Amino acid sequence: DKILRSEGLFAARAYYTANSEALSAYAELGRRFDCDFERRDNLVYSKNNRRKLEAELGALEQIGARATFRERLSIPIKTVGAVEITGQAQFNPLKFLSGISRGLKIYENTKVLGVEKGEVITEGGRVKANTVVIATHFPITDPRGLYFMKMYQRRSYVLALETDATLDGMYIDEANGGMSFRNYGRYLLLGGGGHRTGRVGGGFSELRDFAKEHYPNAKERFAWAAEDCVTLDSMPYIGRYSRRSQDMLVATGFNKWGMSGAMLSAILLSDIITGRSKVYGEIFDPARSIFKPQLFLNIAESIKGLLRPTAPRCTHLGCALRYNSAEHTWDCPCHGSRFSENGEVLDTPANKDNKNIG
Repeated sequence: DKILRSEGLFAARAYYTANSEALSAYAELGRRFDCDFERRDNLVYSKNNRRKLEAELGALEQIGARATFRERLSIPIKTVGAVEITGQAQFNPLKFLSGISRGLKIYENTKVLGVEKGEVITEGGRVKANTVVIATHFPITDPRGLYFMKMYQRRSYVLALETDATLDGMYIDEANGGMSFRNYGRYLLLGGGGHRTGRVGGGFSELRDFAKEHYPNAKERFAWAAEDCVTLDSMPYIGRYSRRSQDMLVATGFNKWGMSGAMLSAILLSDIITGRSKVYGEIFDPARSIFKPQLFLNIAESIKGLLRPTAPRCTHLGCALRYNSAEHTWDCPCHGSRFSENGEVLDTPANKDNKNIG
């Protein structure tokens, strides 16, 4: 519904078609090697905004997607219902990577310092290529694409709870600070506690308090956090890095939909390299208009970070860092770079360690 209202019917339908093709590609690969690929229904719920769900349902109907409204849900939260789409999927990403990487040459521990004129500059030498794909989560290279203005990053947290509680689908809250629920084997994956990187949020403590109240017999087995790039219009940037960079491509800004976004990027970038094109490719063009309300919020956040008179500062553009007590890291509220307590860079766009930490 957000895409339909801001970008129009063509963009909304194209976005749905593109992600459906990505899902089909995963299904095909899931038949070729074991990655625990399984079809699951997806439900987007709301705790208090039925009108928002009805608008989403109406938008899906306009673009020809099959969706239904559900009143009764299997999660321990009081809601006003959910929009359900059947035939979605989940899989184990590490098993998937293990299968798809067979036969590939992958060079680890080779830090990229920059890219210029078809050459990737590393600490150990230069690698030449006709086309370079920047797939570093948040782009690390020069500012030509203005990604430091067009994106910010959000942290989110997950607990894997060993429990007998089972769900009838994959659940996600329509609100930014809400929780997600899904089963994987004997685990319930409880997600939430999210916040803009560099700000204070619920984190693991919010999830653990919820689990203690609603799943008192569950045992926490694993806990991890993720960082996601958020774009100005909720659609990823996939294509030419900038109008002046014809030999450099980019994939970024998946807005917490990294699984389908990664496959969609593979499809679109392969087509660009081989001279083909997809009808829906233009809606993901990184050079599309940046004049969205989120742009001015991003600029304001950057100005605050630059003017705040504290140290240490980010090695990317010099914003003041904030300490993340939940993960014992120093995080940048401007663009989402993160550093360990010893100053080692953990997350891009920063590409240099911080000598003022530790």
